[in-house]
Amino acid sequence: MRSTIWTSLPALCLLVLCGCATLPPGSKRDPRDPWERVNRTSYKINDSLDRAIVKPVAKGYTHLPHPVQSGVHNFFDNLQTPVVIVNDLLQGQVKSFFSDIGRFLFNTTVGLGGLFDPATAAGMEKNDRDFGQTLGKWGVPKGPYLVIPVFGPYDVRDGIGTLTVDTFANPRNYTTFWVNTSLWLVNGVDRRARLLPLDATIQSAYDPYAFIRNAYLQNRDFKVNGQSQTEEEQEQKLMDEAAQDEGDSGTPPPQTPAPQTPGAAPPEQTPPGAPAPPKEPPVPPAPPKPQ
Repeated sequence: MRSTIWTSLPALCLLVLCGCATLPPGSKRDPRDPWERVNRTSYKINDSLDRAIVKPVAKGYTHLPHPVQSGVHNFFDNLQTPVVIVNDLLQGQVKSFFSDIGRFLFNTTVGLGGLFDPATAAGMEKNDRDFGQTLGKWGVPKGPYLVIPVFGPYDVRDGIGTLTVDTFANPRNYTTFWVNTSLWLVNGVDRRARLLPLDATIQSAYDPYAFIRNAYLQNRDFKVNGQSQTEEEQEQKLMDEAAQDEGDSGTPPPQTPAPQTPGAAPPEQTPPGAPAPPKEPPVPPAPPKPQ
């Protein structure tokens, strides 16, 4: 019976995703997102779940005392540190590898299981690495963008990284099913609560789906390629978008001023909206000289 249920779940997901969402009018397909119609359907499912359940719970969570929220946040950050340690080693970051081991041991013992963060006060740097980033450092392409119901946005490379090395390196997955699920839910609420200040920005976007997609992909590019390359890519993208917007707006290009005769005074410019200066009366010709 149980095997039948688990076998039918993928088919059920496919049936749900068959009702592919349409693209907003005027939007263009992003080559990074070839599965956009299916992804938009998954996004609508996740958005509905968020509005109905996750967001209200996260708002209630923010009413807890700040030390409680800080302790929960520190606990899950410390629980994630073994994943960072493994990827430090896989990326050849030897200094960070030993530093993160010391950080994990210090916070687990002195920090009472990670509820406190004395390692940061002691000057131990906090790193953030995962196997999707490691694959990117090794030159593996990120692949198409993908939105998974309940779990949220990924690209194919990050999804593979999360399901393989990161899953086996996370201590949470070595507990019982109910403990693992409970920890996953509490961690999700904590993360959602920290994202509440961004809700107004996302909802004010013309296309919230595209906004989240671009933010996610830019953040992943930053983690893999570093700040300098990402800034160059973003600058070039902004320049291209600005040029495209100018071309689509129908505004005629600026007129090139006519060349001036050498020695002649440049013509006076009248500010836009200002009244034109009065024309000076013509100068009468000089009378003829007497003979």
